[in-house]
Amino acid sequence: MATNTTSNHGTLIKDQVSTMLVQPLEAASIVLASGPTIFPSSEPVRVPRLDSSGDVTWVGEGELIPDNYTAGFSEIPLMPKERKSLKVICRFTNELIRMAAIGVSPIMQQRIVTDVKNKLDDALLVGDGSDNTITGIFNQPGTQKGALDLSKPDSLLDALALTTAKEVTPNRWFINAGDFFTLRKVKDGNGRYILTEDITSDTTYKLFGIPVTVSNKVPAGKAALLDMKQVAVVRDVDPAITILNERYAEYDEVGIRVVTRYDLGLLNPKGVVILEAAGA
Repeated sequence: MATNTTSNHGTLIKDQVSTMLVQPLEAASIVLASGPTIFPSSEPVRVPRLDSSGDVTWVGEGELIPDNYTAGFSEIPLMPKERKSLKVICRFTNELIRMAAIGVSPIMQQRIVTDVKNKLDDALLVGDGSDNTITGIFNQPGTQKGALDLSKPDSLLDALALTTAKEVTPNRWFINAGDFFTLRKVKDGNGRYILTEDITSDTTYKLFGIPVTVSNKVPAGKAALLDMKQVAVVRDVDPAITILNERYAEYDEVGIRVVTRYDLGLLNPKGVVILEAAGA
């Protein structure tokens, strides 16, 4: 009788983990789910950017056409070789595989996806870039700055004015959950809520017509107004998923090692407005 073991069925386990890591992660992560520009690459990425262009003048018949038109270019470097990876190893016994074959999948999904999602969200939002890690949206250089006053929704309109001045069309707010509902409680002199919603529509939150991602991962007292097309995320296209059949053999255990790399940068930093409350 042939014996089913992790050795001759390792491919099944590997494919299952690969699906759990890549697909649910995009749905669970608030940054990835908000529609950034994603570059799948395991190598350094350089995105060319046009910073300035020359002036075009009127020229009459038979007149000399100016040949001094110039344009200034730069590059946005992403995913440097030194960028660190997110790595995790999960161990489980062969008894667990045999006795709880149906339950292993949700257990592994909760363990790996939740932990990686939380770590990734923190980095993509507020990572400080230290020690070759990700610099998150709230710490990216060159962004526009504004004041956040939770008692006055006008501060949100001021942020919209900043984007309009830079010819940016924002499509997403990131705001802390407590701060969001503090804003929603603001009323006018007649006791009516200033920020209202259509009760016949879906439950998607919006502020001044722009969808809101409400999350406690956003620091209290801070918010971001973004054009998510200007947010570039580089994802290693081939996550390294390895079944460790022999590593823990003396314990009769199997390990799964998951390694993946991400990076984040802004194609146009002026497409992002970071709001901060006084004293935050």
